[in-house]
Amino acid sequence: VYIGGEAFGLRAKAKNFPKEDMIAGIAFAHEHNVRVYVTANILAHNQDLEGVRVYFKELKQMKPDAIIIADPGIVMIAKEECPEIELHISTQANNTNYLTYQFWYSLGIKRVVSARELSLEEIKEIRNHIPEDMEIESFIHGAMCISYSGRCLLSNYFTGRDANQGACTH
Repeated sequence: VYIGGEAFGLRAKAKNFPKEDMIAGIAFAHEHNVRVYVTANILAHNQDLEGVRVYFKELKQMKPDAIIIADPGIVMIAKEECPEIELHISTQANNTNYLTYQFWYSLGIKRVVSARELSLEEIKEIRNHIPEDMEIESFIHGAMCISYSGRCLLSNYFTGRDANQGACTH
């Protein structure tokens, strides 16, 4: 199950889960042997960092199976605050080549979500150049933004809602 909290995910304008519902939902999923992945995939600004740190301390208590992250600074915070939670790298990180996957693997990342622009051939080539135990996840549907791998500035330009902070107008 993929969920987002009320902050730090790219679907901030959606009716995401408040803390109490996340706690109950993660517990319910785990009782039924279902894994839960929480998105925290904004591209952070300086003013976001302390809030991310507090949020990850809360996630540590909730025990999701993984956190999906795009920003390297947020990866650093996650490794400090909740090292026991698996980290996955979001498509927002523009993962387009096998050296990028190798970089993330060197930081202990288990799963990387490919950039949406990749062909099956490109994904196969990445698979052939990364460790066998590293996982690739790819979207087969969903919003395809105008900018690279969803990093869209048009939303901000036209509406003042920053897509890279979770407020995309789609």
